[in-house]
Amino acid sequence: MIDRFHHFAAIDWSGAAGERQRGIAVALCDQGSAAPRLVRPGHRWSRAEVLHWLLHDLPVNTLVGMDLGQSLPFVDYSAFFPGWIESPKDARALWALVENVCKDEPHLGVSTFVDHPEAALHYRRHGRREGSAFGAPGQRGGRGRFRITERAQERLGCRPYSNFNLVGAAQVGKSSLSGMRLLHRLEGRLPVWPIDPLPEAGSVVVEIYTTIAAMAAGRTAGRSKMRSIADLNAALAAFDTAPVPSAGPIDDHTSDALLTAVWLRTQAHRHDLWHPAGLTPEIAETEGWTFGAP
Repeated sequence: MIDRFHHFAAIDWSGAAGERQRGIAVALCDQGSAAPRLVRPGHRWSRAEVLHWLLHDLPVNTLVGMDLGQSLPFVDYSAFFPGWIESPKDARALWALVENVCKDEPHLGVSTFVDHPEAALHYRRHGRREGSAFGAPGQRGGRGRFRITERAQERLGCRPYSNFNLVGAAQVGKSSLSGMRLLHRLEGRLPVWPIDPLPEAGSVVVEIYTTIAAMAAGRTAGRSKMRSIADLNAALAAFDTAPVPSAGPIDDHTSDALLTAVWLRTQAHRHDLWHPAGLTPEIAETEGWTFGAP
């Protein structure tokens, strides 16, 4: 597994409305200890451009980490949307459902899905709109439902948000749904682990949580965001990586992507991260998993 991947990419993703997003950053590094670099520095990416890059410009044998939720909670109710007759049976069918509902929405947007009368019952939305089915079994409301991998993240000291929560600056619900539209459009041309098995060769997409990378570099969950080159380079040094040749401020989307690309480089060889204790075949097919969660 040590030489399995030749390149390592991290994509900080965004589900915000509109075509081009300040919140998207794409970073890349190679084997060795050289500093990571931005792909198209200074460019404001669209989600469609990220999809095109993955399908047409991705270097051979790249491990790609995307900061989004591959799926929604399933195990707690044995369903993504209990009570909805169209509730899908696995993650790929979920991606297809989101794509179908949002097929006329541009820029991989997902407002049509969260406003769907059946789906909306399960979401907490802005304007104090909380669906009647929002929440875990026996506990309506609260922080919402969580995947098994998100509970594993909590054991690392992270504080994940439910993908059914669309309220707050740290919510990841819409970015995960827009990411599902992208994953659906990969159409099997780029495997998505663990929903797809890890192939013996070629590039692979995994889910990442950038806070895990920051904590591995010695930062706390509450201080995971780096907004200066000095802080970023201090974190890179924890991975025996050359510093980024710059100085001054940096936005946290960029620093998240740069650091996590390097973290992937240092962790990709670990057998235990590809075979976490909590990952079962059912969970792999329905909820997916976050690379780096135990």
